[in-house]
Amino acid sequence: MSRTALARLYVAIAALALIATWRQNIWFLLEGERGVAGGLVDFWPALLANRATTSITVDIFLFGLAAVIWMVLEARRLEIRWVWAYVLLSFAIAISVTFPLFLAAREHRLAALAAPEGGGQVRLPPRDLVGLALLGAPIVAFSLYSLVR
Repeated sequence: MSRTALARLYVAIAALALIATWRQNIWFLLEGERGVAGGLVDFWPALLANRATTSITVDIFLFGLAAVIWMVLEARRLEIRWVWAYVLLSFAIAISVTFPLFLAAREHRLAALAAPEGGGQVRLPPRDLVGLALLGAPIVAFSLYSLVR
């Protein structure tokens, strides 16, 4: 798989994440008894509404912390600009949007660094491709289901 194709895949994931998360966010904000402002105030307590929402909230925040640390280190190593914009937008938009966008920028940078050799390729054995497909298919299906429920 070329780095360009991989970057496009990351952008597609970011687009799906943007649509899937913000559809839910907007409906949550609009459904609040006090309108958008009240919905925004109610958003954070809703993350701790029960043990399931608390678990997923803690999971996402700790994953996000590890991702942000890696993003900053990787951005400095590869001289990717605007890393703190990705970090700040993680909180304003969603880390499921900004992290894949950072990965796409990283792939573009890696391709540029490898340009004399043809842009570089990412090679995965078939078992990894099958594993990623088996993992990715239900995640994408669940995300798409969230758009129609």
